[in-house]
Amino acid sequence: MTTRKMKVVVLGLSLSSSWGNGHATTYRALLKAFVARGHEVTFLERDVPWYSGPHRDLADPAWCRLLFYREVADLERHRELIADADAVIVGSYVPNGVAVGRLVQDWARGVTAFYDIDTPVTLAKLARGDTEYIAPDLIPGYDVYLSFTGGPTLDLIERRYGSPAARALYCSVDPASYPPLERERRWDLSYLGTYSPDRQPVLERLLIEPARRLPHLRFVVAGPQYPDDIVWPDNVERFQHVGPVDHPEFYAASRYTLNVTRADMVAAGWSPSVRLFEAASCATPVISDVWSGIEDILAPGREILLATSSDQVVAILSDADGTRPARIGQAARARILGAHTADCRATELESYLREAMQRGRHAPSRREAMAV
Repeated sequence: MTTRKMKVVVLGLSLSSSWGNGHATTYRALLKAFVARGHEVTFLERDVPWYSGPHRDLADPAWCRLLFYREVADLERHRELIADADAVIVGSYVPNGVAVGRLVQDWARGVTAFYDIDTPVTLAKLARGDTEYIAPDLIPGYDVYLSFTGGPTLDLIERRYGSPAARALYCSVDPASYPPLERERRWDLSYLGTYSPDRQPVLERLLIEPARRLPHLRFVVAGPQYPDDIVWPDNVERFQHVGPVDHPEFYAASRYTLNVTRADMVAAGWSPSVRLFEAASCATPVISDVWSGIEDILAPGREILLATSSDQVVAILSDADGTRPARIGQAARARILGAHTADCRATELESYLREAMQRGRHAPSRREAMAV
């Protein structure tokens, strides 16, 4: 528990629905742990059709207040809430995120932060002039830039875009929600992820082609938005969606699970997916594509297996050592519990916000700036 409670407002993509996005599970783990440290959180979410109805799997969290708004103009109803908060965090991919960010920087009297769960994608967008949810002139106005990506990217955000403080805030996992389970192994290799054009060639190489070569083994791909023209081998099972509550069962039924990283994140490095932490927490051994910084998260060969080719995946799945998966899975879980839990991240978030508070607001509001 902390000595002084913080009131924090988060405007994120979604807390209520995990359908087709990893943001919800990231926010749920982080904010639940943050509240457990004695703080108060209100989450403001844009009410959109694709995250409502049957796709809304957490409509009323017990540990924070969740409020919905329909348009940017509706945030006027929450103006005092934003103004009175000790810290206000705007997330990546928030609809009309630039307009939302301008309002937050104008209204907030506490510190402001941008939480980028898509940092390499964001920077690639900015490089080509795409300001879907953040604009270059907004970055210096956020007191801290919380980045999904660590490594050299943090220096770039400060140097090129003028952030007063870029800090790594990786995804994490709630170990209580992702425990190891004893289940019958239904699949030799699984993959859990929404379709992405830049990930598909890697999925083809590291799962679909091995499935063709190993027809006696079983595979599964779970996630929405895959095109109908993909030809899946007969031994690859397909699910449109697996909700977070069912993730531990999914991982427990997998001899190995696959981690595939988006191209921009591979290029940047130091961009671990939330699925990596979740699978490892379940003690399911992970086969991953390769990117700089992965060794800072899990030790290759001991806590995770790396592969760049179909041949390597085939070799791993054909290995006669039946004890290897359990050894790797248990080692990975131990590493995750020590460094990558939601409580670890909540502690980091708290320190970054307090650091920003000590520095004071970096930039005046637009109204104050106009009055000078």
